[in-house]
Amino acid sequence: MVQPGGGMPDMQQILQQAQKMQEQLVAAQEELANAEVTGSAGGGLVTATVSGSLELKDLTIDPKVVNPDDTETLSDLVVAAVRDAMGNAQRLTEQKLGPLAGGLGGGGGMPDLVGFGLPG
Repeated sequence: MVQPGGGMPDMQQILQQAQKMQEQLVAAQEELANAEVTGSAGGGLVTATVSGSLELKDLTIDPKVVNPDDTETLSDLVVAAVRDAMGNAQRLTEQKLGPLAGGLGGGGGMPDLVGFGLPG
């Protein structure tokens, strides 16, 4: 005689694991939002600071690079510094959320966990 639910994972256990992963995800997202990451260009002549949620927080320009006759170079350095900071923030996000995504079956695509209160 086959037992009801035989071979099926315990749904309560699955829900508890999903809840735990959601809590870890929220904690990691909060940590990222509070993190600040910098990037630079021109050997440090321009530095940009962004939050882990990719919000530009600060931009510092060394007066040596300010030339009214060559604003194009300054613009290029600002763009490069912001891109560097954004790339660093993206790597931080991957470090913080990567293990959680793996626990949710990440990589090839996250399973639809909306029903568990998790983003799908």
